[in-house]
Amino acid sequence: MLAIFLDESIISDFVLFLLNFNELGCYLVQKLLFMSSNKIYIRGLRDVAACETRISFVDPFGALYYAGYDIDRLIGRVCFEEIIFLLNNGKLPNKKELENIKSTLYSGMKIPDKIIRKCANKKGHPMEILRTIISSLGEHDSDFENKEESGNNQIALQLIAQVPTIVAGIYRMRNGLKRVHPKKEYGFAENFLYMFRGKPADVAEKDAFDRYMILHADHGLNASTFAARVTASTLSDIYSAVVSAIGTLRGKLHGGASERVMAMLLDVNKPGEVEEYIQGMLFDGQKVMGFGHRVYKKEDPRSKYLRKIGKALCLDTNKKELYKKATTIQSVVHKERKIYPNVDFYAALVLNALEIPKEYFTPFFASSRIVGWTSHILEQYSEGVLIRPTSSYTGAYGTKFVPLDKR
Repeated sequence: MLAIFLDESIISDFVLFLLNFNELGCYLVQKLLFMSSNKIYIRGLRDVAACETRISFVDPFGALYYAGYDIDRLIGRVCFEEIIFLLNNGKLPNKKELENIKSTLYSGMKIPDKIIRKCANKKGHPMEILRTIISSLGEHDSDFENKEESGNNQIALQLIAQVPTIVAGIYRMRNGLKRVHPKKEYGFAENFLYMFRGKPADVAEKDAFDRYMILHADHGLNASTFAARVTASTLSDIYSAVVSAIGTLRGKLHGGASERVMAMLLDVNKPGEVEEYIQGMLFDGQKVMGFGHRVYKKEDPRSKYLRKIGKALCLDTNKKELYKKATTIQSVVHKERKIYPNVDFYAALVLNALEIPKEYFTPFFASSRIVGWTSHILEQYSEGVLIRPTSSYTGAYGTKFVPLDKR
């Protein structure tokens, strides 16, 4: 209780005084610092609220809300462009607003070849190339500090439009294919698939991919969104904040999980071998990618939609066996560990059925989540508070210095 009544400067002087003494003095310092601190260490910041937001809410009991709307009320009723407007403005657009945002996004999707070609052929994962290109775009917009709020909103929409174009451009240039430019009559998600694959999507593919993008648009304060908000809280530019998010999404425990899910699905030869394969993984203490969630106590609400989408696409593309393997894995894991698949598991199935190579699964994730990132970045700017948590120090105090020639 002593530390509560002492001025901070007095505590600081007292600490320095004690450190000049022996181990007893160091011990007293540790005790004093402990008493003067109300810090509570939560491993991984589980259940710690680091900000307030109106953008999205992850309900642990199996629901996801976008600006107040349960996704169950949105899926099948709105297009991806409406979700972009909703997350950025807190309301769904009217017809004129929807037309305006569609026009803005279409214009922003057209990027000169030289911007993508500069980095596309470098070695490395597509996420690394995407990160580099976004960083280079920031070089051409150095007037960030003088921009008003409307200017930042414009940059946000521009980045939302540019990321899918960059991802498609990286794929086509790295594979010696001619770039495909967007069509005005196509929707945003439809244009993304068209630019990437070089062929129009059919009705089922278009609807499936639009829903995929909606389901990946935002998800509370996940790791990459938190990284973006931390960077934005320093009043750094939007490009830097997005680069922070891309680097975080790249991790195999975050956006990179779906790529590993696909590798697992392809590693199992037949549905009949699934149980033995998964049992072997569990016995060896390996993590089955695409299962479990830090927040949800019940099934991930996004997973149930992606499972349905994946099933429909697999039946149409002669990938019935792949779908069978996925559902068998789900059954075995739930039986053994009582956990459900998360968004990454069936997202892998959906993208594979849409003919997307697995190394592009995470860039596709980023092409949707850029909406949530930019919404949170803008919200953080309006908050105007530096995110600066503390840490629980577990090291020593007052370690005796030994000169170099005596170490």
